Amino acid sequence: MSAVIKQHLIDPELCIRCYTCEEMCPIGAISHNDDNVVVNSETCDGCMDCILPCPTGSIDNWRVVTTPYSLEEQFEWIELPEQAEIVSSGDNAIEAMDADVAALMETAHSGAGGQSLAPASASKPAVNLFTPRQPIMAEVQGNYRLTAPNSDTDIRHIILNLGSTGFPVLEGQSVGISPPGTDENGRPHPPRLYSISSPRDGERPNTNNLSLTVKREKNGLCSNYLCDLEKGAQIALSGPFGTTFLMPDDPQARLIMICTGTGSAPFRAFTMRHQRVMPELTGALHLFFGARTPGSLPYFGPLDKVPDAFLTKHFAFSRDANSPKKYVQDRMMDARDSLGAMLGDENTYIYICGLKAMETEVEDAFAKIAKADGKNWPQIRETMRKTGRYHVETY
Repeated sequence: MSAVIKQHLIDPELCIRCYTCEEMCPIGAISHNDDNVVVNSETCDGCMDCILPCPTGSIDNWRVVTTPYSLEEQFEWIELPEQAEIVSSGDNAIEAMDADVAALMETAHSGAGGQSLAPASASKPAVNLFTPRQPIMAEVQGNYRLTAPNSDTDIRHIILNLGSTGFPVLEGQSVGISPPGTDENGRPHPPRLYSISSPRDGERPNTNNLSLTVKREKNGLCSNYLCDLEKGAQIALSGPFGTTFLMPDDPQARLIMICTGTGSAPFRAFTMRHQRVMPELTGALHLFFGARTPGSLPYFGPLDKVPDAFLTKHFAFSRDANSPKKYVQDRMMDARDSLGAMLGDENTYIYICGLKAMETEVEDAFAKIAKADGKNWPQIRETMRKTGRYHVETY
């Protein structure tokens, strides 16, 4: 039997071509052409310096092979090849993913559930149609402040008109935006990812546009660029990106959506999509939405107008002078009975999006709710993850 090696590969469907991994590699094992970013198996020593800086997790992929994939092969890929069967016998039995790599995979990916799968009923996403070098140009159709004028949180709803160019995007996907100018080394800034906050057919049905939900950060290079855009401005987009954080196309599905701040973007898209194609549904969508105050919660007004029978809303305000301090995990505990029942339903899907700081608390809340109902949360989560029903995107 030929020698077996673990080959480090990059998923071309997830990669946004920001080249951060190439910059981080201390031995020059990573390179790129106009299509793909690749790893040279003859050079890579498995130091893992490139893993954590990757914004999408595309860098964290491995295959056990007897003959490594060449650079030429990798440059031509449009998707990552499946793990081939490794034939072995006797004392030379080979595990396709040994303990050290399995441990790395568990810690390197965002979210306690590790890598997720898309829901089985989700529409197939298009990815990487436009790159930072060959972007699609969009025109700013509108830039609206979502938060109260007296709030210290400036969150914008930005609508981008795509003109006559096709840009098929699904709810839960993202676009890449590179702020203008160059870094201290004279290189273009790598793209930042922003979740789409509109349904696949646009802000209004059958319009070729999309919207973003952007919070102005004090020293945020890209967020300030976006929040200051005026109507009529031109902006370059790459993407679409994302193949897993997608909504099921199933009227039986029940969605538990948990978010803070701009993490509401994909859930606005989910809700609007349901309103357009399944308006008769009741009890299918459950939203847990956290912010400091009502005035700093994006889409608060429009959300209030969505019927409770269609969208069950649980708002959590941590700095509201008129009510006790509440976080999303507190609202989850308030709804423990209904959530406990849903955790045992194979039609339940969980989506978590927002600040990474909330992730542990949300996990703890699910564990407590499951335990009170006689269930084991880690087992439930693993089953949901493997069936495309558990998704985490935090930052």
